[in-house]
Amino acid sequence: MTTASSDTPVLDTLAAMTLDSLEHCGLDAKTLIFTRIAALAAMDAPAISYLANLGPASDVGMTAEELQDVLVAVAPIVGTARVMAAAGHIAQALGIAIAVAETGMASGNGA
Repeated sequence: MTTASSDTPVLDTLAAMTLDSLEHCGLDAKTLIFTRIAALAAMDAPAISYLANLGPASDVGMTAEELQDVLVAVAPIVGTARVMAAAGHIAQALGIAIAVAETGMASGNGA
């Protein structure tokens, strides 16, 4: 067994898995993000998982309406409870992202 050479081995592993997935996926960037959001809802993922995808979702121009459309599309498959939980987790992730951005701006690290 090897020793981790980084202070963030879990994050590094997740980033590497994501890059590997992107390299082997033929979907366009927006469809890929839509698919990931749908999968997160299906898995009843926690807010931190949505938070990890908010930047890429924003980068591909995903709108709040499109995000809602993804949840509407998967609702008959994953059920009301998972869709409502996903909406709550997304709201929590957005709150975290805003708080982090505001903290960065307050400390002089923001734009």
